[in-house]
Amino acid sequence: MTQNVQVNGSYWLQTAPGGAPRPALGEDLAVDVAVIGAGVAGLSTAWELARAGRSVAVLEAGRVAAGVTGYTSAKLTVQHTLVYDKLRRTRGPEGARLYARSQSEAIERAAGIVAELGIDCEWETRDAYTYVRDPGRVDEVRAEAAAAKEAGLPASFVTETGLPFPVAGAVKVTGQAQFHPLKYLRALAADLEAHGGRIFEDTTVQGLDEGEPCRVRTAAGATVTARDVVVATHYPIFDRALLFARLSPRRELVVAGTVETDRDVDGMYITPEENTRSVRTAPLDDAGRRLLLVTGEHFTPGTGDTRERFATLAAWADEHFPGVERTHAWATQDIDPTDTVAMAGPLHPGAHHTYVATGFGGWGLSGGIMAGRLLTAQITGEECAWSGLYDPRRLRTAVREAPALLKTQAEVARHFVGDRLRPTPPVEALPPGEGAVVRAGGDRLAVYRDEEGTLHAVSARCTHLGCLVDFNAAERAWECPCHGSRFDTDGKVIEGPATKPLEQRDI
Repeated sequence: MTQNVQVNGSYWLQTAPGGAPRPALGEDLAVDVAVIGAGVAGLSTAWELARAGRSVAVLEAGRVAAGVTGYTSAKLTVQHTLVYDKLRRTRGPEGARLYARSQSEAIERAAGIVAELGIDCEWETRDAYTYVRDPGRVDEVRAEAAAAKEAGLPASFVTETGLPFPVAGAVKVTGQAQFHPLKYLRALAADLEAHGGRIFEDTTVQGLDEGEPCRVRTAAGATVTARDVVVATHYPIFDRALLFARLSPRRELVVAGTVETDRDVDGMYITPEENTRSVRTAPLDDAGRRLLLVTGEHFTPGTGDTRERFATLAAWADEHFPGVERTHAWATQDIDPTDTVAMAGPLHPGAHHTYVATGFGGWGLSGGIMAGRLLTAQITGEECAWSGLYDPRRLRTAVREAPALLKTQAEVARHFVGDRLRPTPPVEALPPGEGAVVRAGGDRLAVYRDEEGTLHAVSARCTHLGCLVDFNAAERAWECPCHGSRFDTDGKVIEGPATKPLEQRDI
């Protein structure tokens, strides 16, 4: 791998053809349940509901599983870095056990679906490791291994791994899984439609009326009437329970390349050190080669030099896996809750028929499958042992972990005010392929100069809540540091919570 990193797209999206586009919703529709978002959480929920006998419509602003889910690192594991010791302290031993059980059953559910539908998605059983190289953190890892084992997981503390460098200690959890997420989810979507579910692509939702029935309004003017509505848009597009104050966006980079089978690391690895490093391999071709995936360098969208971060990650991969030829580079986005646990359940304290799934903190595959089962149980009136653990209406744990919440809000306030005080460069100094926020009169414009020299100008005010965007030069996108909305160089929404494009401007 070299350090001249060309961002060229997700391996998963490039190797799982999406087929013909599905139509946009062009007329009013009535169903039992409307699911907003066709990522892993939305599709899993819709599939479970259809199997439970409900009529379902999935409304997706882009294409099925082509948003955040299409850029995942694709690990399906209950081992979420160093989470169980923290849960044992903040939620008690029972909370840690419920978390472990809910995530374990999600993986079992996925394995069952793969077998039932005969999905060819490169499913592999692998052990998962959280490691540290700093001897000063070994006690932390030992405590995590003990907490994970107490929570009912097949966990142990080890000092030997399949990595090509020594570690000071690691938590090992056996029997986890990895797969090709797009092949899995596109098969799930096809089976959903075979059971009467309907999926509409290129259908942006902009309004929600919570009545009996609920009404969902699309940007094109269509209305979906439904008894229940599930908001599964990664970052919620509606905030009716102070969710925005309790969620923070995090972007993370991926570099990938080919490796011979005898250099396989034989497991899935992650460390909280070095600004996070995650390593695993995936099947690649009949010649026995595998795809090495290295993930890390997390940061808040719209901050810092992403090209430099890609170079740092590529250099780390090159140092530890010399000679690997890089084939792909992309970035993914995660949403972290301020109190550790994802949110899946009623949208707000007064909600009777609206639900949300969000805040998976980098573990959206097992979390999304878990949320699909949990929300289906709530909508169909069944019991779910971990409903309380994931309830978005919880405030006690948010107060208990108030420093994280306050830090999140301080960062939002700092960007909202401070970014407006930054000096701006002259437009004339902008080279081809670059973008910058510039001042024009009393307004701030997001200006991009394309390779032919043409300027593209849009308002720099994010259409979500008005923070100023900044330019990600590696991916050529405008990003909002407050809540993670992303836009292309012409202002079109790439990723929410924004649902409207940046306004066009003349320059």
